[in-house]
Amino acid sequence: METTKTNTAEYIRLEDAYGAHNYHPLDVVIQRAEGIWVWDVEGNKYLDFLAAYSAVNQGHAHPRIRKALIEQSERVTLTSRAFRNDQLGPFYKLVHELTGFDQMLPMNTGAEAVETAIKATRKWGYKKKGVPENQAEILVFEGNFHGRTTTIVGFSDDDQYKDGFGPFTPGFKLLPYGDLEAVQNAMNPNVVGVLIEPIQGESGIIIPPAGYLKGIAEACKKHNALLIADEIQSGLGRTGTMFAFQHEGVQPDVVTIGKALAGGFYPVSAMLASRDVMDVFNPGDHGSTFGGNPLGCAVAREALQVLVDENMIENSARLGEYFMKRLSELNSPNIQEIRGKGLWIGLQLKPEAGGARRYCEALQDEGLLCKETHVDTIRFAPALNVQQQDLDWAMERIVSVFAKLG
Repeated sequence: METTKTNTAEYIRLEDAYGAHNYHPLDVVIQRAEGIWVWDVEGNKYLDFLAAYSAVNQGHAHPRIRKALIEQSERVTLTSRAFRNDQLGPFYKLVHELTGFDQMLPMNTGAEAVETAIKATRKWGYKKKGVPENQAEILVFEGNFHGRTTTIVGFSDDDQYKDGFGPFTPGFKLLPYGDLEAVQNAMNPNVVGVLIEPIQGESGIIIPPAGYLKGIAEACKKHNALLIADEIQSGLGRTGTMFAFQHEGVQPDVVTIGKALAGGFYPVSAMLASRDVMDVFNPGDHGSTFGGNPLGCAVAREALQVLVDENMIENSARLGEYFMKRLSELNSPNIQEIRGKGLWIGLQLKPEAGGARRYCEALQDEGLLCKETHVDTIRFAPALNVQQQDLDWAMERIVSVFAKLG
């Protein structure tokens, strides 16, 4: 794909000159987006195969969600939680009806939802389970990614996430992902919860062995600990079910959601839980000025309704299976493994392939936007309104790039 790069180079220069260098994006400067497609400042069109890390599962600029945003913005956008608003209650009710969880606590970003879940779990441990004060333990897993706060990065096993940010919050025990026996052995009276991604996203779409999540749920029940499922990336249809934990038929005590909850129009996240867990919070224990604001609630309600009304979850299941089959037909010695559920797929390259970024850059030149993770994995995660002919179009470009690069 030929471009003059004139405007692109200037926008990149401005970012480099005046912005923090905490990202390494592909050098495409997006100016407009609609559905599964985006356009850069040079007018080039690309198929977005990342969907903003699942934040735009409904597709870019979905007209129904945009309409809800505009209409609510003309009425009232923010009241703080000092006063009530007419959007919060209906939002609670819709989430309850769609998920079955008793109650929710709204926040803004995914990391805030996880922090909320950690606080709730610890307080539940002290007030309900009777764990001695400041002795609560939460079990977490290698390869995890739950956010960027100092507490959360403190229990990551990625050295870069922690470098220079200590000291870190105690009370977390890191276990190997996929090893049920390790969880069973780590259980003790002070364990108040197990925090887990049912499928690990940033690690490269890592799917644990069958029965693993169910085994953890049984261990939690046996030892009176909470199962906390982080569904911020994996939830809301991404894996072909409303939540990834449904593939194992389990029912977590706590779930965190975000990203696609507002269809990319606004940051909205939430912690979902049973009433028994949620009632540990009293007025003043926790909060957020923007959490539960009427604009975010109106947008999130419509974003959820779009997922259901337009059968996007079913589309993810059907086309995810189709695309996995197409990818399995790739004939390349550089491919080590292809993993996926629904439209959430990781293609892991062998170390000698030279890294996933050069493949992503080559795909960009072909009009397909993907992003590497953990050096050797290419992620494929289009919006859930993608169609089979779009996947076939993408596949032609993937085949072409693998033919060129090996």
